[in-house]
Amino acid sequence: MTELPSSIDDTAAQLLAHDYVSDRPLATVVFLALKLQRPLFLEGEPGTGKTEIARTLATMLGRELIRLQCYEGLDLAGAAYEWNYGRQMMEIRLAEKEGIGRDALAAELFGERFLNQRALLQAIDPKRAEPPVLLIDELDRADEPFEAFLLEVLSEFQITIPELGTVKAAQPPIVILTSNRTREIHDAVKRRCLYHWVGFPDAARELQILQRRVPGAGEELARQIVAFVQQLRAIELYKLPGIAETLEWTRALLALDTVVLDPRVIQDTLGVLLKYQDDIVRLQGSEAARLLEQVRNAAR
Repeated sequence: MTELPSSIDDTAAQLLAHDYVSDRPLATVVFLALKLQRPLFLEGEPGTGKTEIARTLATMLGRELIRLQCYEGLDLAGAAYEWNYGRQMMEIRLAEKEGIGRDALAAELFGERFLNQRALLQAIDPKRAEPPVLLIDELDRADEPFEAFLLEVLSEFQITIPELGTVKAAQPPIVILTSNRTREIHDAVKRRCLYHWVGFPDAARELQILQRRVPGAGEELARQIVAFVQQLRAIELYKLPGIAETLEWTRALLALDTVVLDPRVIQDTLGVLLKYQDDIVRLQGSEAARLLEQVRNAAR
């Protein structure tokens, strides 16, 4: 297990060593979350690197990554724990045959060997030799009542199981929560976390990200891609392309042996960069050519 970063600059440098290019505000809030042992709540547009922060921290610090992917209908059984009712029924039948008393049986049925751990309980298991990185991803996809389940975990790093008692982490896990802001997250959750908005990067940082993540892209092509995507984000689209789409588009262009952008290759690959048909239709024809011409004029 690697030691935690000693400063903001050290945090940024260690993230960069693992190909995560952060700006100083993000490096600051990550350093404070690690130093103060506080959950970190990251909100922002899809594809801006929120989930990647948790993956990078796990690799950087040599910790296990435990991911809870949120979805509509997620409940305590899916997120924290569930009793193994099948095994409990088998135990009851065996106990009846062997004449074991009801009180002794009841105490045995709700022991740890009948408990199925899910992500939240796995992350705070006191038997762990080292705390993991717990990623609670896309919390906005879960129903609002689910947020109440998280409050005890976020504030005390513990879960109270009525039949068993309170399970508390020996060492707090590193907790990262993300949201694409499809709905507002309750203040009670936010108050228990450090908060940071992860926006789209400027051109210089996006170029640095692209060159690190897709090193095969030539200098001219990389600059044209970043400039074109930055232009796209300045117009009104249903879904603006994130960093993930920039990288995916770059890999697609390399697979087509593209050296520089031209209107034809942009038209042919818009489905890699944009994910909604209305946005693709808007960029087809003269609009994509116009944006490309702006990129070329700016380069000149």
